[in-house]
Amino acid sequence: MNTVYSIDLSIVPTTFDLWHVCLAGAVAVLAILLIVLLISMVLLLSRRSQAAFSAAANPASAAPEPVVKVVEKFVEVEKIVHAPAPEPIILKEASADAALQLLGLLQKEARFIDFIKEDISQFSDADVGMVARVVHEGCHKAILGHFTLAPVKTETEGQSVTVPAGFDASQVRLTGNIVGGAPFTGKLIHKGWQVTDTRLPKLTQGYNAAVIAPAEIEL
Repeated sequence: MNTVYSIDLSIVPTTFDLWHVCLAGAVAVLAILLIVLLISMVLLLSRRSQAAFSAAANPASAAPEPVVKVVEKFVEVEKIVHAPAPEPIILKEASADAALQLLGLLQKEARFIDFIKEDISQFSDADVGMVARVVHEGCHKAILGHFTLAPVKTETEGQSVTVPAGFDASQVRLTGNIVGGAPFTGKLIHKGWQVTDTRLPKLTQGYNAAVIAPAEIEL
């Protein structure tokens, strides 16, 4: 059985009321938004197509890789090397008694203190020479009797000698034009002296070594 549908045009409104006006306005706004959306999509697709075309035409500039410049900053740090602390200098206090004892021996054997305390300006050279001979003999006896002496350098004075590196400055004294570093070669001016043995007499308890020579009183 076939059913036939018919439309009665008499029920279509022929006039517009407020509801229909609002409905028509909403449709118009939606239509405008749809048109704007479609235009935006078309423009976006157009820009992407142009970008793709440009990338195909120039691949070098298609996707430029970001260039990262790495700057390495080298800071030169001066390395301060502290020199090793010098060893403390230990000063040995010399024994005054030994020096006074030596003066006493020189006075005893050579009248040394009497000679240097005497005003020799009033004596003639002959008289001074005669006294100096006596003093020399006495000093020779006192020194060689209590000390053993040896030369620092065994070469003959005036001979050419070589001073090696690391020499003992207490044994060798350089003079003249000193240039550069050791070894040095020069002429031996003085062979030097050193004491190899000491034989000073022992002092008794309570001995006053400051008295070089006691006063003499004849009764």
